[in-house]
Amino acid sequence: MSHRLVCQLRLHEARARIGSMDFGPFTFDIAPGERIAILGPSGAGKSSLLKLISGECATASGILNLMGRPLSTFGPTALSHLRAVLPQAYQNTFDMPVKLVIGLGRLGKHFDQNSDQIIRQSALLARADHLLERTTVGLSGGELARVHLARVFAQLWEARGGLLLVDEPFAAFDPGLALELSEQLEMFTRLRGHTLIAVLHDVQLALQRFDRLIMLERGQQFADCSASLKALPDLERLFGVHFLVHRIDDVLFLRATTSTRDR
Repeated sequence: MSHRLVCQLRLHEARARIGSMDFGPFTFDIAPGERIAILGPSGAGKSSLLKLISGECATASGILNLMGRPLSTFGPTALSHLRAVLPQAYQNTFDMPVKLVIGLGRLGKHFDQNSDQIIRQSALLARADHLLERTTVGLSGGELARVHLARVFAQLWEARGGLLLVDEPFAAFDPGLALELSEQLEMFTRLRGHTLIAVLHDVQLALQRFDRLIMLERGQQFADCSASLKALPDLERLFGVHFLVHRIDDVLFLRATTSTRDR
């Protein structure tokens, strides 16, 4: 089924202004359950697009609809039941119990009798269960990232057909843990029918584990295409490199090069 037939999220000529910078226009539809990778060079506006989609920054003009209605018409509680956001950086100013940080994802849940169990299950899924009795001061960057991943798991634990927005979710992890948690994130979203929109720098990960690529350049939409090798010409123009493709036991490996001799 084409992603144009059923629409969970719709942007049409949507623009944002953050500080003195203008972003957009952005025009695309996203279907329930799609896995979207947002790619682009540093400073292209990837995080800004995620802030626009999440409602953190207002739409300056154009249309931004979630489930058929303007995103701006959702109240904070209603939106928290549908959408969770994992930012790129986390403030760690105060010393807070890890359980409390994960439990922030449960705010606004009525009659939340299973909260403690869900917090523990979310921590286990994010490989943060060994941190539950600790506080945030003294956690490494990777440990804190796992705690906040558990928070968004806890937020959308019972929801179905929700929207999960993540900004560089695996940047703080070593390769083995990044692979494991990418699989956990994929399992979590697929089992619940959640849409996943992720800002990434890892082109290989985007091609292997996502359905679709939205590419940005200088704050504007550059391309919107399926996550397949057919996207390589656009990716090469976007990043100004050539990608060498290797397959070993049906696993895709990419290597970027600025030289045409290796092609």
